[in-house]
Formats: sequence, C-alpha cells, structure tokens
Amino acid sequence: MDPLNASFKVAGAALAAQSVRLRVVSENLANAQSTGQTAGANPYARKTVSFANELDRASGVNLVRIDSIKTDRAPFRVEHDPGNPAADANGNVKLPNVNVLTEIADMREANRAYEANLQVIKQARDLMGMTIDLLRGTP
Repeated sequence: MDPLNASFKVAGAALAAQSVRLRVVSENLANAQSTGQTAGANPYARKTVSFANELDRASGVNLVRIDSIKTDRAPFRVEHDPGNPAADANGNVKLPNVNVLTEIADMREANRAYEANLQVIKQARDLMGMTIDLLRGTP
C-alpha cells in the first residue's frame, strides 16, 4: 500500500478511537452527580476505554481500535444527605465514582490526540497534492 494512503488509514482509525473515548468521557462527566433511582441503589459507574493494536492485513499497517469499554470498579463516594430521595436508612447517598478533574484531563488528552491525527491527515493530503502537481509539471 502507498505510504500516504496508509497514513490516511492509520490516522482515520485513530480519529474513530479518540471520538469514542471523548464520548465515554462526556458520559462520565454528564453523570458525575447522578444518584440511584431508589434509596440505597447504586449510582452511575464510571466507564473506561482501553485500546488495542490491530494489524490490517489488506494494507499491512497497524491500526488502533477500541479493545473494550469497561465499568470502573472503584468504590462509590458516599455523602450524608438524609433529604435526598436516594438516601438509605442512615441518610447516606451513594454518588458516582467519577472524578471530574480526571475526566477533564482525559478529555484534553483525547482532544490533543484527535487534533494530532487531523494534522497527519492534512499533511498527507498536502503531500499528495504536491506529488500530483509535480507529475503534472506545474510548479
């Protein structure tokens, strides 16, 4: 496979993986304060994304893919709030195991990786354009 086309394929797979990662982070942030629907019920559990390397046999390049989206097994936060409808008999409410600062850091990292892969696609496109111009004999 042409190296420039391979660059498109690799960067495209990375864009897809990072967009899934951003979606999961946004779910975590959106549910950071949600509680269970009944007294003592478990709240939203943070999700994590793991990646894997995969060989694309058709092109011979290694691509990133989503390996799994799992539930974080960290313990839930517990706060004393007897007036909350989700409070148990002791007045304690279970809150999600989502740390907003961790999610924001993860979001920034995913965003930077996404932008870097966009740059790869733009550079490969520019190089292809220059190659075509050279073949045409146009400066």
